[in-house]
Formats: sequence, structure tokens, C-alpha cells
Amino acid sequence: MIKQLGTSYYVWPGASHNRFEHCLGVAHLARLMAEHLQTHQPELEITDRDVKCVELAGLCHDLGHGPWSHVWDGQFIPRALEGSTWTHEEGSEMMFDDMVSSNRIDISEADAEFVKALIAGDSKRCGGKEKPFLFEIVANKRNGIDVDKFDYIARDSHAIGEKGNISLTRLIHSARVIDDQICYDIKDANQLYELCYTRFSLHKRIYNHKTAKAIEYMIIDALLAAEPHMKIAEQVFDPERYVYLTDDLMPRIEMSRDPELKESQAIFDRIRTRDLYKCVDYKVFEWAYKDICEQHITPEKIVEAAKNLTNSPSTPRPHSDVDIADSPRRDAPFELDELTPGQVIVDLTKMHYGMKDKNPLDSIKFYSKNNPGRCETAGPGDVSLLMPSVFGEVLLRVYTKDERFFGIVQAGYRAVLAEMPELDPAGEAAPRTQAAAGTNAGITTWSGDRDLSVSFREGTPPPSDATLPVTPGFQTPPRASSTSTLTSVRSFGRSQSGPVGMGLSAGRTISVRDINHFTTVPKNYVPKSPTHGHKRKRSRADTSVDAGAETEATPAKKR
Repeated sequence: MIKQLGTSYYVWPGASHNRFEHCLGVAHLARLMAEHLQTHQPELEITDRDVKCVELAGLCHDLGHGPWSHVWDGQFIPRALEGSTWTHEEGSEMMFDDMVSSNRIDISEADAEFVKALIAGDSKRCGGKEKPFLFEIVANKRNGIDVDKFDYIARDSHAIGEKGNISLTRLIHSARVIDDQICYDIKDANQLYELCYTRFSLHKRIYNHKTAKAIEYMIIDALLAAEPHMKIAEQVFDPERYVYLTDDLMPRIEMSRDPELKESQAIFDRIRTRDLYKCVDYKVFEWAYKDICEQHITPEKIVEAAKNLTNSPSTPRPHSDVDIADSPRRDAPFELDELTPGQVIVDLTKMHYGMKDKNPLDSIKFYSKNNPGRCETAGPGDVSLLMPSVFGEVLLRVYTKDERFFGIVQAGYRAVLAEMPELDPAGEAAPRTQAAAGTNAGITTWSGDRDLSVSFREGTPPPSDATLPVTPGFQTPPRASSTSTLTSVRSFGRSQSGPVGMGLSAGRTISVRDINHFTTVPKNYVPKSPTHGHKRKRSRADTSVDAGAETEATPAKKR
């Protein structure tokens, strides 16, 4: 079977539901939606054949998912099959065709094409012969509000132990077709917002949990190590073989006695013993910085910066004033040449409400019971005012595969961050004007009362030097003359995007080079792994692949 939540299952063991159950749920909700529209709007002329095809699309929409769901098609396949544009949606169509053929299912060619177009959410594939609003039930490309989302949000929330406040029955009964698109009653606008917010929350807390992401990268590395021998990736083009690619791929590799799979086995063994890749730092960026982050923060640049810092002992450490002698672990030495870009992972994840940086409610049309035949977009006074001014952000995490490099990788990342350009009000990358990375790198600098007042709400006097926040290990920035300019603090207006839009609410400030003080460690820091001192002996795995040095035995706890 293929688990719905992929590697999140390793963090929430109760979330053990599979894609199969999700597909059953989507098929059920798809039929309910189609039958509701058929019954309450007979003028739409929805036929029983339409209802059946919509239900089939819901049942078969995820046939193309591979092991660990999106880990497979989103990360493994692009690396294993360089240049390939294969997606799980293509896999769904391939598996659907094979299922119809091999089982001799009685369905016309036109209906089969209709079902596949419904799965893709593309009405153009049917040449305008089918009702366009039916393509918004299973895979809504216009605003993302569809029964696929209805099911997985409710199902995943339940599986992790959260009740949720979304009534799927209410939303289905609220649906109405106006101008060939599915609209909703304006009184349910807040329910739809809750749906979109819950999607964002699940991605933020569950699907992209730092431990789940670490395991994702370990699985990818294990599969890539096994790929030359097992030729796993190319099976996506063969339905007779692809049907057997499920999450049991891991135990299949583990049980093998083939010496070619030792490296993969060693990585899977680390997952079993919880000796995982370590997240050394993280930061949340504005949506406008997603491209700059991809270009500027790379494993290669982090490693280069880390080695430059280490090769220059006199260089101030921008992240800590802790002396080497204070390091909690000095028993895991390493040669700096061992640190390579392959040991560093930069994970950049786009977090949003379903429509990238846009408010999803702006793409939904609403009606009222007073005017059930007219639809329009909700205005500011039609829905709750307690909504964010920002609907998208970028979460950056830096991992190390070898915990011995924890501190030095963080130092290298922060040195790169200190050199990162900021966007000017026009959205262009502005040249860096702050001093080179040093004791104040990444720390907000104040340049006179006039500039300082930008960072506080209107009418609030700027603080005195005595009240400026002081971070341990850093000098309090001195006051500059009122004629100097502010270089690392920008203020944002409400309902903006990036520097000139969709930024923070009025009065708040942010610098792209600010560091995360909650994660600060010294350069030579090595985390105390719970597996140290009691790692089980590996029978087949190549222990040289294992990251982290063995340490003194951990005392057994009394029970």
C-alpha cells in the first residue's frame, strides 16, 4: 500500500491511512457533489453518465502515485530520470488505461477520455463537448476548491488527532453552478477560508515537519543509491511493473543480500534507529524572495563559506560568542575536507493557501439566497476582516547528513545569509550595503531617530538606546546621525506583495539577513543524538556510510 501522508507517518504513527481509502472518499464526495447539482439544478441537464464519470475520476485520480506519494514524483523521479517531465497525473492516466484494458472494463472510448480529462481538470481535452463545471469537482484548476481537497484535509486532520471545523456536507450543499462555474453561498465564505487555512496549516506542521522532511531526503538518497542496480525509476513507464511499486520498496531493499544494496540498507537502517539527517537552521522568507533564495543559498556556497570561516581563525563568528572550550561535544573530530556539498541539503518549501501568494477567496464566486442566479467575488466587507494580509511564504531549512558538521554548516549558511541581497521597493535585487559578515551580521541596524521611527507604529516614539534589544554575543548597534540611511530594515504596508506588496502588517519590520537566535550554536557544535552509545550492530549495512561518531555509552535509565 501507499500511505497518504508519506513520511509524516514516521512522526504521526496514527496517520496510517492509505491512498486507497482517500480515493474511495474522493469518489464518494464526487458523486455527492454531482448528484446534488443534478437534483437541485435540473436545468443543467446533468446525466447519470456524467455522475458516473465524475465518480470514476474521483476513484482513479491517484492511481499514478508511487512509493511515499509526493516524495516519488516530486523529488526522486526528477533526479533519477534527469530531463523527464513525468508526473503522477500522467501515471494515473497510464494506470487507468491499463486497468480498463487488462480487466476488459465495459466503458466507451469517449467516456474513458472524459474520465481522464476530469482527473486532469482540463475541459479543453474534450473539445468543448462536456459541461465545463464538471471539471471543477475532482480537480479544480480555477481556484483549487474541489472534493479531493475536501477529503484529504478532513481525513488527514482526523488521522493526526485534530477534529477540524469544516463541514463537508455544508459545502457540498452550498455548491451551485452559475455562469458555467461552481459557486458557493456567501454565508459559507468563512468556511471556505477555513478550508484553505487548514490546508496551509497541514503543510506547515504536518506534511513539511522537519523530521518528516529529513526522512524524505534519506529515502531519496537510499533509492538513488539502489537505482543503478534495481532500475526502479524506469518502471513508471511500465504499468505491469509500476502497479507493484509501493511503500514496501523499503523492506524489499532491506531484506536483500545483494552487496550492491549495502549503501541503501545503511541509510534505511539509520531511519530505523532514528539516526536522521539533522536540521541545523531554518528561516521564513517573504514570497518575493523564493527565486533569490534558490539562487543564493546553495550547498556549494554554504560549504565554501564554512571552509573560509574555518581557514580564517581571526574571522568573527556572526552567530555566537561561545568559546570552543564550551562546546558540549569535542569527541567527534573531523577533517574539513570531509565536508562537501553532498553533505548539505537546502530545502526550500513554498507555503501558501492553495493559490500561491494570492487570496484563494478572490478566485471563488459567491451568490446569495436573495440573488441565486447571480455570482460575484466577495468584497472586503462581505467576509471576516480577521484574515492575513499575506497568503504565501517560503520556508528554508538547512540539513546536514553528518551531525559532526552541525555547527560549521550553520556558520557557513549564516555567512551566506549575511551576503544575501535584499529586494528594493521595485522588487529588484539591491546591492548589499551592510558591512561584511561580522559580529553584527544579520542584525538590524538603526540609523537615526527618523529611520528608527519607520519600524514602529504611528505615534509611537522610538526607544532609547537603553531599551534597544540586546542579543547575547552581539554589540548593541550605536545610534548614527539622522542624515544616514537605513539599509537593513524595511517597513511594509498592509495587503502588499513582497517589498511593495503582500508584506507584513503596518508597523512591522523584517530583514532578509536576520538570523534565527533560537537555533544558534557554536561552530564546533555536535548534537547529542539519542542513538549515540546504543546503536545496534548492523549486520549487512556498510557502517562507513553512517554519519556521526560513536560516543561514550549512554547510562541506562532505571525503570
